[in-house]
Amino acid sequence: MHTELDLVELADTVKRWAQELGFARAAISGTDLAHAEQGLLDWLAAGYHGEMDYMARHGLKRARPAELVPGTRSVISVFMPYQPPQGAPADAVLADGERAYLSRYALGRDYHKVLRNRLQQLANRLGALIGPFGHRVFVDSAPVLEVALAVNAGQGWRGKHTLLLNRDYGSYFFLGELFTDLALPLDEPEPLEHCGRCTRCLDACPTQAIVAPYQVDARRCISYLTIELQGSIPVEFRRMLGNRVYGCDDCQLVCPWNRFAVTTAESDFHVRNGLDDVTLAELFAWSESDFLSRLAGSPIYRIGHERWLRNLAVGLGNAPSTPAVIAALQSRAADPSELVREHVLWALEQHGVMV
Repeated sequence: MHTELDLVELADTVKRWAQELGFARAAISGTDLAHAEQGLLDWLAAGYHGEMDYMARHGLKRARPAELVPGTRSVISVFMPYQPPQGAPADAVLADGERAYLSRYALGRDYHKVLRNRLQQLANRLGALIGPFGHRVFVDSAPVLEVALAVNAGQGWRGKHTLLLNRDYGSYFFLGELFTDLALPLDEPEPLEHCGRCTRCLDACPTQAIVAPYQVDARRCISYLTIELQGSIPVEFRRMLGNRVYGCDDCQLVCPWNRFAVTTAESDFHVRNGLDDVTLAELFAWSESDFLSRLAGSPIYRIGHERWLRNLAVGLGNAPSTPAVIAALQSRAADPSELVREHVLWALEQHGVMV
């Protein structure tokens, strides 16, 4: 049985090891998320989760770590910056309608695998030191209220765009958790949130998906529309997408706290396949085999080639009416996929081209 002093030393050791494994910080929270339960229920009742049925599937277990993983007594919360050190400036890409904008987190390798592997290494080192212990690793892959846990651990505060904000790192980072059955000493949460009267994230959202401070209607969110939505993108939002073909960073790009954001030290998050600075037409020309081979190991891989083309077709519909843009769209006007064809025809109509 570990004494209180043992556990204090153990917590310090865990935090040091986490940094050695590439995490910016590790902090420890308890399992009480009762304050988050009503907000979760209200968000689900409003239908803001859209087609993300998994958000409702586990009920309040999402807010009850000790029910989700019986025996959990403390949660080690970690985060890892992802902004690549060398990449085309986001503002410049967004301003060029012929280029494809992909969320900065998706330019490198799949963060799920990277963080999960590092957290498992942390658990293995801990087990080698103290012997077997109950634990489970989470990286945006199960019903976990990761922002609420991180806030409780003192990793930052929830911004009005609902993402975690940290005074030293902004918001460009991935979160992960290690649930344990150890009674580790808990860190103190931030005494205050530091958004004040700022509403830049709400004002900047292209689709007005941030319907109120700390509330996002996913059904309007470009990240949801280009990643989670399975079928047709609602016509009412297509013009608003601009050239954003995988996710959206607008609420982060305008956040004053991101002037403190750091670039990642993790090579897996460096730009791959030139995705930071590439034309919509070039990506639209990728065959399915091109997509599968080039994006293997990327978070983009999971949406599949059909939805990739759907998103790019919308981007091309919003692009300048250049010969290259029109030719790209016409090349897939008879695509075997009804989903792709529908978006291509819409895009051609935006350029006054009838098929």
